[in-house]
This record gives sequence, structure tokens and C-alpha cells, in this order.
Amino acid sequence: MSIRARKPIKTVVSKAAAYDTILRPIITEKATIANENGQVTFAVAIDATKPQIKAAVEMLFSVKVVAVNTIVQKGKTKTFKGRLGRRSDMKKAMVTLADGQNIDLMGV
Repeated sequence: MSIRARKPIKTVVSKAAAYDTILRPIITEKATIANENGQVTFAVAIDATKPQIKAAVEMLFSVKVVAVNTIVQKGKTKTFKGRLGRRSDMKKAMVTLADGQNIDLMGV
């Protein structure tokens, strides 16, 4: 009896779902340096999965995505006018593009 590897399932998202998944690009000094090496950083929906993020980026920007790394940044507790408040959690996705591909974030 041999063990067969599963085929990866291709995730298909609609254009509206893609816009709901990818919220905005993150443009910081660190993200700009990573962009020069073919990695783009986006703020994404907190419940978005890696296959959904990959499908959304490929659809919206017409590029080939090699890998997606995600991180959930926990919200800080801050004081505003003497009252405690809490920022909401944020999910970031670092998307690695295929060689020769790039996304121009300044035109977005």
C-alpha cells in the first residue's frame, strides 16, 4: 500500500472577495527594503487564509505568488484623554513574488 500525496487545491476568489481580503499595502522602511527583494507586505483581513491571500494577490495584481507568510499583530492598550482603549488586532501578509515580477505600490 503506497501513500499518495494530495494535490494542492486551487483557491478561487471573486473580485469582491479579493478586495475584502487585501485591505491595504503596508509601506514602511522595512517593507520597502523587502519590496526590492521581491516581497510585498499587505494588511489583510484577520480571518484570511494563506491560499485566499495568494489567490487575491494573483487576481488583483496579475502576478505569480511563490509564498505567503502571515503574522497577527496584537493590538496595544493605549490611553486616550485619560481613558483606556485598545487598538484592534491586525494581520499582515508578506507575499513573495516569482523572479522578475513586481508590484508598484506607489501607483496604488
